[in-house]
Amino acid sequence: MDKFNTRIDDYQTRREHLAKLSDEELKERFWNLLEQTVNPLINIAKKNTSPAIERSILLRMGFSSLEAKILVEKTIEHNLIRKGAGHVVYRLARLKNINIRDAGLKLIGDIGWKEVKQSFGGESC
Repeated sequence: MDKFNTRIDDYQTRREHLAKLSDEELKERFWNLLEQTVNPLINIAKKNTSPAIERSILLRMGFSSLEAKILVEKTIEHNLIRKGAGHVVYRLARLKNINIRDAGLKLIGDIGWKEVKQSFGGESC
């Protein structure tokens, strides 16, 4: 057998640091390692979005796909995508005391962007 077909079985060597752990300790180790693996993914998901995600949110808020596309594009143009397009629409609705749909239509018509930016703490969010 050549070196490419020979499997070196190092299972016993690789498991030495685990051999003395109880079932409960192994479970705890497993969940700790899983947490270390998943937490960065959760953080990325919490802090980042994408145009597709934002369009999906706007669709669920009652906007058509064309309206959602425009709202996302304008949210990107105004450097507010990190806040979320749906959040931007919601923020304007609260600021103007109007319904969500009317707020979105105002933003599509380029009305309200300045107020929304200011409400988030400035012109360049």
